[in-house]
Amino acid sequence: MRKTETIKINQTGRMRAAVCVAALAVLGGCATADKLSKVGKAPEMSAIANPVTQDNYQPVSLPMPAPTKVVREKNSLWQSDRVTFFKDQRAKNIGDIITVLIDIDDEAEMDNSTQRSRSGQEGAGLDALLGYEQALNRLLPEAVNNTNLAQADSSSSYTGSGAIEREDKIEMRMAALITQVLPNGNMVIHGKQEVLVNFEKRILAVDGVIRPEDISVQNTVQYDQIAEARVVYGGEGHITDVQQPRYGQQVYDVIFPF
Repeated sequence: MRKTETIKINQTGRMRAAVCVAALAVLGGCATADKLSKVGKAPEMSAIANPVTQDNYQPVSLPMPAPTKVVREKNSLWQSDRVTFFKDQRAKNIGDIITVLIDIDDEAEMDNSTQRSRSGQEGAGLDALLGYEQALNRLLPEAVNNTNLAQADSSSSYTGSGAIEREDKIEMRMAALITQVLPNGNMVIHGKQEVLVNFEKRILAVDGVIRPEDISVQNTVQYDQIAEARVVYGGEGHITDVQQPRYGQQVYDVIFPF
């Protein structure tokens, strides 16, 4: 590569870096100016508007049952799609909503200790061999002690200990959707909630399989009645990032062998 081409490439890289720095400075200046303009003022409330007309609006697409034809007889309050007359309708079709009651209070404690020790010693000698034991000096290049021809010692020791103490407690109520009805009548549910407060997002999610007979008349189901239950209670944001080790530390812990 020629020297002139190298100088041009370096100048191009510097120009790009300068543009990026300038852009960041402009953005930071705009954010600072916006914050200064709100000093001493209460946060403004958002205007009431039609959410469908907003730029970031996205239509919701969820699993729904096939449409059914409802038949109502003349002079009758009964409809063909109803199961009971006096009780509230419980979730039974794809797209219906059910309330999941989660009350987890688990506590486990385990302590174990292991210790192992082993030692061994072997020795061999040749005190007499028809008088020929004195001739070993001529057969081997160096002097030999025939009473101590072989000796082996070995020892090993292992000690291990471990302790586990865990306590989990989660109490929450959340709505879930029926996303699938299995051939045996059991239903697959999925629910997710997100709450954003001060740049910290709390995420709640539940998945699993329930039986129709476990749904109460209040259209609720208990956590211990959900098969293959998957419960997520976590978050995303500045606080969550600070609580996690940096990426470099995580990579170092994975690849460091000692």
